[in-house]
Amino acid sequence: MSPTTLERPSNVSDALARGRLGVPSVIFFVLSAAAPFTVVAGVVTTGYAVTGVTGIPLAFLAVAAVLVLFSVGYVAMARRVANAGAFYAYISRGLGRPAGVGAAWVALIAYNALQVGLYGTIGIAAEPVLDRLFGGHPQWWVVALVAWALVAVLGLLRVDINGLVLAVLLVTEIAVIVVYDLAQLTHPAGGEVSVAALSPENLFVPGAGAVLVLAITGFVGFESSVVFSEESKDPRRTVPMATYLSVAIIAALYALSSWTMTVATGPDRIAERAGEDSVLLIFNLAGEHLGDTAVLIGQALFVTSVLAAMISFHNTTARYAFALGRERVLPAAFGQTSPRTGSPRVASLAQSVLGLLVIVLYAVNGWDPVLKLFYWAGTGGGFGVLLLIAATSVAVISFFARQGVRETLWRRAIAPGLAAVALAVIIVVALDNFANLLGVAPDSPLRWAIPAVYPVAALLGVLWGVVLRRSRPDVYARIGLGAESAAVAVLPEPGQPTPAGAGVRR
Repeated sequence: MSPTTLERPSNVSDALARGRLGVPSVIFFVLSAAAPFTVVAGVVTTGYAVTGVTGIPLAFLAVAAVLVLFSVGYVAMARRVANAGAFYAYISRGLGRPAGVGAAWVALIAYNALQVGLYGTIGIAAEPVLDRLFGGHPQWWVVALVAWALVAVLGLLRVDINGLVLAVLLVTEIAVIVVYDLAQLTHPAGGEVSVAALSPENLFVPGAGAVLVLAITGFVGFESSVVFSEESKDPRRTVPMATYLSVAIIAALYALSSWTMTVATGPDRIAERAGEDSVLLIFNLAGEHLGDTAVLIGQALFVTSVLAAMISFHNTTARYAFALGRERVLPAAFGQTSPRTGSPRVASLAQSVLGLLVIVLYAVNGWDPVLKLFYWAGTGGGFGVLLLIAATSVAVISFFARQGVRETLWRRAIAPGLAAVALAVIIVVALDNFANLLGVAPDSPLRWAIPAVYPVAALLGVLWGVVLRRSRPDVYARIGLGAESAAVAVLPEPGQPTPAGAGVRR
């Protein structure tokens, strides 16, 4: 049977529900995945405490510049390829189908790690709020199970309903962060606003590599705008605007918040205070300037920030699995959508089952949910996404070179090329600083075990792609085509001529 005439079972959908998301909704998904309060309270303070580098605000701006370069080619390709598989689809179309399958396996591991890792922190984040409201709190896993149930239910509903929930949580969250920032800015240590943290000399110091990796982890989620392209009202307009606005908003918010912390404590004391107060630093500063009520509101929004990130990553991960099931790279059941809501039903349920198993496993064994689940899984997942972004930069260049479509030299080669070089440098630095990132000894096996998961997964994925090419050419032919896979003929492999009849709809 030829790839262009392959029949599909009636219970497998070719597409997600279309036209339900506009620019604001996609931005809410993206920013929720970035989890502003979680990053400001957790990543920023951890960065100051662990590295002692005061140039973190500048690190966020530097990483934002690299990601803007990446986004130039990314959104240019998005105008031509609308696929919920995002990185998987782009790498398939640019570097070949086996490489795309390898990227898919990396993406599934990375995004699942990011999603389930959040269950490890929501119980701890909720403790201060529950203590104030009820005079005590349950075990962390009880709160995690409540959050899990809510995320599982929302994952089966219409995607725009998820967007509305995220909108309410996110707008309130950002508003409170800005209020905290203004309070810190108007109460400077020593009575004078210091801009030392914005000086380049405070970034290019020993430990800067770890800071850059922490900064790029704070942006993880910005790339998910493309994941929702199939469900966008106008993907050619929605995806580019949502991507650029998300990077700009994230960069401005994180740079402002991390800088105002140094203003409130003094640049020379920020590392010491962060080490003493940990994730409570931002709330302790708010308590000094705004009172207990503002602290309680912030602590509650810290919980909803984690919850919003769970919802966003759940939707992103489910859509990756859906895209793979639709094209039979995963079992076809993953390609099923709900006839009522249009959500990726089986993929969403599978993600929920994984989350439940992880919560139960950690609870039964008494493992540390913050360090060994949230922090390690989050760091590992962020590194996986970093690898995917770098590979996609190269794939964008290859895609435009192969297709010969009209696009400016800046968009098709220069910007993604510069981004690829910068991202490669960050990856090398990340590997060199991975022990510091995990908070383990330099000779700990975790230093190499966690990052090594991804090249192993990529290699196995590539081999599986080769197996599909030989044993199931009908499946192999549709890799990376998304909703077009049932109606559009196969694209050629890199360096191969277009087959006769390609582009003819059946």
